[in-house]
Amino acid sequence: MAREVTHEATGPLRLDESDLDDEKGDIAVCLCGLSEDYPFCDGSHRVAEDEESEVRYKYEDDGPDGERREIEEIRFADE
Repeated sequence: MAREVTHEATGPLRLDESDLDDEKGDIAVCLCGLSEDYPFCDGSHRVAEDEESEVRYKYEDDGPDGERREIEEIRFADE
């Protein structure tokens, strides 16, 4: 499975003790790009469980409620 994820951050995200709270407990960092509570994992990756391994996907609005589309090809502007 491959997923095109658009991130708008321009620098590193630093997490520390202040990122822990009674509700969330331990830190779980989102790696799928679908969390509505980014940078924290909110379980949104579950919508991707049926993705096929050789297909690249894009989720509308980079969220779990957005439409999932298959991407045939990614072209970069300088190519």
